[in-house]
Amino acid sequence: MPLKLAIEVSQVMTDTGTDARSVTFSGDFTARCVMRFVAAVLSCLIAGMTFAAQAGKEIVQVGPALNYPFSQAVKAGGFIYVCGMMATDESGRLVPGDIRAQTARTLENISAVLKAAGSSLQNAASVTVYLKHAADFGAMNEVYRGYWPADPPARTTVAANLVNPDGLVEISMVAIPKGAERRVIRPQGWVGGSLPYSYAVLSGDTLFLAGLVSRSGKDNSVVAGDIQVQTRTALDNAGEILKAAGMTHADAVSSRVFITDTALFQDMNTAYRPYFPKDPPARATVRTGLMGPEFLVEITLVAVKGGHNEAVTMPSPDGSPGQPNPNFSSAVRTGNRLYVAGMMGNTDANKGDMRAQTRETLSRIGRTLKAAGFDWTNVVDAIAYVTDVKNFGGMNEAYRETFTKEFPARATVETGLVAPDGLVEIMFTAVK
Repeated sequence: MPLKLAIEVSQVMTDTGTDARSVTFSGDFTARCVMRFVAAVLSCLIAGMTFAAQAGKEIVQVGPALNYPFSQAVKAGGFIYVCGMMATDESGRLVPGDIRAQTARTLENISAVLKAAGSSLQNAASVTVYLKHAADFGAMNEVYRGYWPADPPARTTVAANLVNPDGLVEISMVAIPKGAERRVIRPQGWVGGSLPYSYAVLSGDTLFLAGLVSRSGKDNSVVAGDIQVQTRTALDNAGEILKAAGMTHADAVSSRVFITDTALFQDMNTAYRPYFPKDPPARATVRTGLMGPEFLVEITLVAVKGGHNEAVTMPSPDGSPGQPNPNFSSAVRTGNRLYVAGMMGNTDANKGDMRAQTRETLSRIGRTLKAAGFDWTNVVDAIAYVTDVKNFGGMNEAYRETFTKEFPARATVETGLVAPDGLVEIMFTAVK
């Protein structure tokens, strides 16, 4: 049967200073498949999915192809990377409802994409929820927990402004194909949290940890203190979770750090650095709101076991070796995957220019990809942090100069950056 899906995206007309405009895609369709993949034709027609295969990845598209620089999902390397999705109805308009209605619609939209990709919400490993208003946290959870009555995915929830001005929630996800290992990890003696997420989910050699704040795993009580105390508590907790999965901090390959005040950045680094004395994970650090005024920092990790993780340092523009950063690696290569740190491209020459900063950011990432033996066709997932959603259109213009087709999945939200003149920070995952 034909499947209907409508997705709305908002683009800010930065050149003219006009208000955001909505671009709507909708329609009935059956999937089309490339003929040489004959074995996939019948399943694609049934699921209503279009696959585009290149460089070991499959683009998952439910509905007509978007005229936008991101894919709904990308299937590669044993995982499904789902873009930041929002609540759209069959006409392509945002659901005109409260946070409960938007959360339900967003998860239904993701469910349709995962079904097309050969998975389901029950196979979700890691979820990131971006809330426009932190006050909506409780109501969002009321709806969210109904989709995972048992063994929910690991989850990070932060407050961030969204590209669509009427959106209340955006959700991105990494899921596991049906039939692959999915095991929830909880350290012995830890209580089950009252919120609908697991501490970590293991699939094969990869562990996805939830966003960790300053709580005791033994009784879920808040551990009070400054950002150094809170950073150590979160990373000590991470150590217990990693140990329960047969890993250590040395296995961490990717890190996202959310802080409530950029003035706390260096103090956070002071506490963070001793946990990763050699080849630290690739990392992005941004300023967001957290789900509780008592929390100053939240840390999300991905770890890969096996001892084959290799740090990569971004080369200088002239190709000479770059200088490693003691707080994070430019990228970490593990098998056929590459986790790239969040990078910025702000210089004295491009201050205030989103297009120029995006180009410079992508130039730096491009050098890093090449140094690791990857290229742009290998990129499968992206997170773009922008300081003002009004610059969204300008960022996309420069982004399209690098990605012209078969785009990675992507979430884009408004956050603060640790560099005062930075306008955009972009973090990638690549798979060969």
